[in-house]
Amino acid sequence: MSSDALCRSAMPLFAAARHSIPTLMDRARFKDMNNNYFSFELQKVDPETGARAGVFHTPHGDILTPVYMPVGTQATVKGVLPRDLKEIGSQIILSNTYHLYMRPGDGLIARAGGLHKFMNWDRPILTDSGGFQVFSLASLNNITDDGVRFSSHVDGSYHFFTPEKAMDIQHNLGSDIIMAFDQCSEYGYTHEQAKKAMERTSAWLERCYKAHEGYNAPQQALFPIIQGNLFADLRLESLERCKPFVKHGIAIGGLSVGEPKPLMYEMLDVLKDKMPRDVPRYLMGVGSPDCLIEGTLRGVDMFDCVLAARVARNGTALTSRGKVVVRNGKYKEDFTPLDPECDCYCCRHYTKAYLRHMVNVGEMTGAMLLSLHNIRYLHRLMAGLRESILGGYVRDYVKEFYEKQEGQA
Repeated sequence: MSSDALCRSAMPLFAAARHSIPTLMDRARFKDMNNNYFSFELQKVDPETGARAGVFHTPHGDILTPVYMPVGTQATVKGVLPRDLKEIGSQIILSNTYHLYMRPGDGLIARAGGLHKFMNWDRPILTDSGGFQVFSLASLNNITDDGVRFSSHVDGSYHFFTPEKAMDIQHNLGSDIIMAFDQCSEYGYTHEQAKKAMERTSAWLERCYKAHEGYNAPQQALFPIIQGNLFADLRLESLERCKPFVKHGIAIGGLSVGEPKPLMYEMLDVLKDKMPRDVPRYLMGVGSPDCLIEGTLRGVDMFDCVLAARVARNGTALTSRGKVVVRNGKYKEDFTPLDPECDCYCCRHYTKAYLRHMVNVGEMTGAMLLSLHNIRYLHRLMAGLRESILGGYVRDYVKEFYEKQEGQA
């Protein structure tokens, strides 16, 4: 592979579409999960690693996979306009059910015409079920088989979330991809605790499915969520319990919640060859560059994480040569671009010295530019990874990625 193989990710994100799209005969293989709104075309699987490249067709557009999804928790990706997200190649964004239920309310969003219209985003949207926030952010939560009673982090008011309630809210939001209500077990749970949470998640999935079917809303795809903590037997059991409800995709939850990365990769290895092949696989809450790489090598198609914008607001950039903390003094007179391999607006027009100044004086421009860059960097990373899968050089691409991150290239 030539020395600029990794730089191929700088090409426009949708350039990868030039690779052959499956024929009508190929599409027939996906008939069991297709409807008029959703279908997934698996274009290529790397025979050595299991890394996959595909196209996920949704009501609001096609998604080329593997894909990183920026997170717009409150119906916005912090510091980045929808116009700019499109320009840097964002194909789909994630919004948060719990937060939008709290403010401004899912009913208000429904009256505004749904989340797409409310936030002026005409590409696909995925919403989580709110389960993670109920268990991690809200206080005084009381979990039963019926649902979860909790105190709002906003005003302390009490609320009760059930699987049916999670479906109601997401139906009002009108997102393309909706998630089943699940119980995310914490890192450090015993096998018994994790098993109980997994079984509850499975029971809630059946209730979510029935509620969703009752809406007759084929324009929304419900993804089941695999739980089971760090126990291989529970993960596999959860997967089997999910399979009857898999129509358009499946998610892996409860990872990247504090456990060492090798343990997360171990669980992905356990699941890789057992998951449904002809639907997209979504690893929830994962978005660091190395985890995107390693997850893709284990057959994952979709990822999301707040990391890109969050670290940007603290003055950290993700670059082809590793992290750059621009607030550091060594960049005071560094008049070079943040990342010479990046084609984003930030890297084309500003220097590290300027970005350092913006961050250190507390100007919002600094966080906005770094957020724009970080998201674009992750999109380029995934576009390059997709190209390498389609082109048959994924191992070389990954090798060069790590060499650059470690300063060896």
